Amino acid sequence: MDHPAIQPANRPATHPATHPPAHPPIRQPYQYARTELVEPDWRRLPGWRRVTAAQWRDAQWQRAHSVQNARQLRAVVGNLLTDRFYDELAVDQAEFATMPILLPPQVLNTMAPGADTTPEAFTEAFLADPVRRYMLPVRADRHPRWPSHPLAARDSLHEADMWAVEGLTHRYPTKVLAELTATCPQYCGQCTRMDLVGTSTPQVAKTRLRLRPADRQEQMLDYLKRTPSVRDVVLSGGDLANVPWPRLESFLLRLLDLGSVRDIRLASKAVVGLPQHWLQPAVLAGVARVAAVAARRAVNLAVHTHANHVRSVTPLVAEAARALLDAGVRDVRNQGVLMRGVNDTTEDLLDLCFALQGEANVLPYYFYLCDLVPGAEHWRTPLHRAQHLQEAIMGYLPGYATPRLVCDVPRVGKRWVHQAVAYDRERGISYWTKNYRTSLDADAPGTPDAPEAPGAPDALDRRHPYYDPVDTLPEAGRRWWAGPSTTTARRGAR
Repeated sequence: MDHPAIQPANRPATHPATHPPAHPPIRQPYQYARTELVEPDWRRLPGWRRVTAAQWRDAQWQRAHSVQNARQLRAVVGNLLTDRFYDELAVDQAEFATMPILLPPQVLNTMAPGADTTPEAFTEAFLADPVRRYMLPVRADRHPRWPSHPLAARDSLHEADMWAVEGLTHRYPTKVLAELTATCPQYCGQCTRMDLVGTSTPQVAKTRLRLRPADRQEQMLDYLKRTPSVRDVVLSGGDLANVPWPRLESFLLRLLDLGSVRDIRLASKAVVGLPQHWLQPAVLAGVARVAAVAARRAVNLAVHTHANHVRSVTPLVAEAARALLDAGVRDVRNQGVLMRGVNDTTEDLLDLCFALQGEANVLPYYFYLCDLVPGAEHWRTPLHRAQHLQEAIMGYLPGYATPRLVCDVPRVGKRWVHQAVAYDRERGISYWTKNYRTSLDADAPGTPDAPEAPGAPDALDRRHPYYDPVDTLPEAGRRWWAGPSTTTARRGAR
């Protein structure tokens, strides 16, 4: 007698006739498709036709051949860019730019990678390129009526006002920012530290760090020894790729000697803009030595980088991130900036995040609203746009890899974009509160008997304003900002 096949006890018998019908694909607002990273062929540009792969991977070659002016740009792209582009670039540098030009070949090569090589077509593609828009701005990018917000400020976050010692910003109760250098291997047009970082431009005579690096680091370490409440140290600048590795390693090892320090974050856009630096054997060996000490002392060591568009994420970027992880750092994380015309759509943000998380070993972490610095109005996005984008990207990425969109509110600090306590959409003014005091809130100096300065009694109740870009406001709001009231009177919005 034949017996029916025995089914496993935990699996019900199925028959072809009873299979549920397959659901057709559901149309989603964003459609994910895995995309392989690509290193654009630099030899498509006339000035690099004979550049070898070995040269391209060499950090010193990249630094030595970085573009710093129009003449050097012409030497690379030949006749691919029209005179119209160079005219726009010259006006922007003379009248608007707050940052000098400095483009490593790695960065320049990600601009207009698939463009037609006829001059007019290449120029149009180059002008439209999202990486070019913030790394090499031209006059046509700036808003003709509002190139800067009326309340824009050079040090819009008041970081220097919160220096405990030169270059050490103590803004949050348990963490500090240490600026070890005022230079980078590349300069972003919207730099939040445009007051300090880079060489001066016709518009901005830069502030200068006065102390020698060794003296400044000594003062930082002394402050941290005396302030055990600080457990989290972000090392930045500038860009740590411009700090000679032996000096940086020495500082890190001394920092690791402080038992109060539990988190160390190394900030370097160069993981994206000059990955060749972090792929140098001597640098990776140094990272491994520091990471081993951090692991023995249970200190979290991470690297933070800065990618704003998927085109910036290439195989070399992924290789550098993987090498840092293999050397022992806990995470490589991305802190981008939300910018109009660069990444302010759901598709742009998710494409970038999937490239970072899925292909490049970089954890999407934060996207900041572009800060209220001069010349940045055309890049900035209104708060309501950021709130919409935060909602739109939810549910696609793993939860731990879904970036938070944050507003860095002057005198407050980072706040998630939905934490505003009030929002006047017509005038573009949002209001924010905080749950800690900074040195800006001290209403009296400390004394020998009570070294901690008493905090202003209403510091935690104050509402601090942040401002949308004026050109995004309704007509009534634009009229209000353009009206006869002075800037001082408009500060009444505070």
